[in-house]
Amino acid sequence: MNKISFLFIPFFLLILSSCTQNKAKINNDLKKHFDAAGVDGSFALLNNQSGNITVYNMTLDTTRVTPGTSFDLVNTLIGIETGVIMDDKMVIKWDGVERKDSSWNKDMDLKTAFKVSAQPYFQEIARKIGEDTMQVWLDTLHYGNTKIGAADSFWLDNSLKVTPDEQLGLMFQLYFDKLPFSKYAQHMVKNLMLQEENNEYKYSFAAGSGFDEQDKPIGWVIGFIEENRHVFLFSTFLRSQNQEVDMQQKGKEITHAVLEDLGFFKGQK
Repeated sequence: MNKISFLFIPFFLLILSSCTQNKAKINNDLKKHFDAAGVDGSFALLNNQSGNITVYNMTLDTTRVTPGTSFDLVNTLIGIETGVIMDDKMVIKWDGVERKDSSWNKDMDLKTAFKVSAQPYFQEIARKIGEDTMQVWLDTLHYGNTKIGAADSFWLDNSLKVTPDEQLGLMFQLYFDKLPFSKYAQHMVKNLMLQEENNEYKYSFAAGSGFDEQDKPIGWVIGFIEENRHVFLFSTFLRSQNQEVDMQQKGKEITHAVLEDLGFFKGQK
């Protein structure tokens, strides 16, 4: 299955290079899915078997923005590797602070926190990891601009920035256990990402949201889909002028619609 082979450093640049060369197919027809949702955005899909990449909105796909809560995935990998996270049953007690998202207002294990993007949980993980150790790992990963601001919110306050294309590179490396983490850490995170599995396909992703420097809401969905033993890696980014939009949910809906439009979820790829 693994038809593409990249050296680890710097793998994001290699993914970017492939996007900007002749293997990239621009599909502007995918714009209709973002328009229907009332948002702007980008989408990229890497066919591992052929090496071909389908891209909508190349400009936005190669623009660095905050990872928002999609950084939970990287935070979890680092937490596992450093021993801060032992397994997906590790519970962090609720701090008693009432938050707008009521699903966060309780004691929570990793599996639940990952599913609902519970930032109090991941902020505590980041504090336990520590700023210096976190910086070493971001530098090792070449993750975005690798910049840390406040130790427990740098992925939310626009200090750290990453492109959708770089997120696609991260998905490739994670799927094939090529990140500089143990297989245990990578497999645990992939298990957390698994959303649907049946005889026709296996669909895994991490979703996230946040706000850009203009305080406009943004959303992410990054992951992979497998059909007939073929794997496709994808990265969806969206942004809106509407503060009331649930960007994480919109991202999931758009990603599913785009993949369905491209012929997925039928077991025929």
